Amino acid sequence: MKVNYKIGQIVPSSNVTMETEIPAMLKARESILPERFTFHSSRMRMKSVTKKELIKMDAESDRCTYELSDARVDVIGYACLVAIMSMGMGYHRESELRLANCAKENEATIPIVTSAGALIEGLHALGAKNIAMLSPYMKPLAKTVVKYIESEGFNINDWHTLEIPDNLVVASQDPENLIQYAENLNLDGVDVLVVSACVQMPSLDIIARLQERINIPVISAAVCTTYCMLKALNLETKVPNAGALLSGNY
Repeated sequence: MKVNYKIGQIVPSSNVTMETEIPAMLKARESILPERFTFHSSRMRMKSVTKKELIKMDAESDRCTYELSDARVDVIGYACLVAIMSMGMGYHRESELRLANCAKENEATIPIVTSAGALIEGLHALGAKNIAMLSPYMKPLAKTVVKYIESEGFNINDWHTLEIPDNLVVASQDPENLIQYAENLNLDGVDVLVVSACVQMPSLDIIARLQERINIPVISAAVCTTYCMLKALNLETKVPNAGALLSGNY
């Protein structure tokens, strides 16, 4: 029975959060379950979160897949939600298929998870219909994310964005501040709060506390990516203190 897994991530060059939060969740899981994980990344150049840079960055994802498949990782996560969502409605499916084909060309069969597709899958798993959302993007990109999620069959009842263009500044945000932002949203009738619709904006430390405080499921793009990686590996979707989606019940 396999117990050791190699987790691959395609990461924007300025992203530091996914290589923090994904290992934190899977290492926490190691305290309650037998599987063990190592972590491996390949980077796409991106400093400012603008549509022009995101399009240029996305073009590098094929190269990153070839590099990670050289290492024969067990799953590959594309760790940038807005890059996928800015490329057109439903693009996560196209990206996942293309990158899986890149791995196959390199004689490796590796499941591909995009953080964009993972967020959609996580919302479906929770049976969500009405959503509230926080993000760090400038308003035009935030509106693109809202439209993308709504095009997948959800209603976004309320949302707020921090309007931060510099990706390193996004990573330096104090997750404690998200609690106040979340409580300022209109949560009436909301099924799920997406406390960070961005894999670079840290939120893991406050998810369980915030969920208890507002009494609805709280997720992030990073939590959903972890959920989908575990599903792709046919492993129990259970991580301590990471919110409802990673409770093992979905």
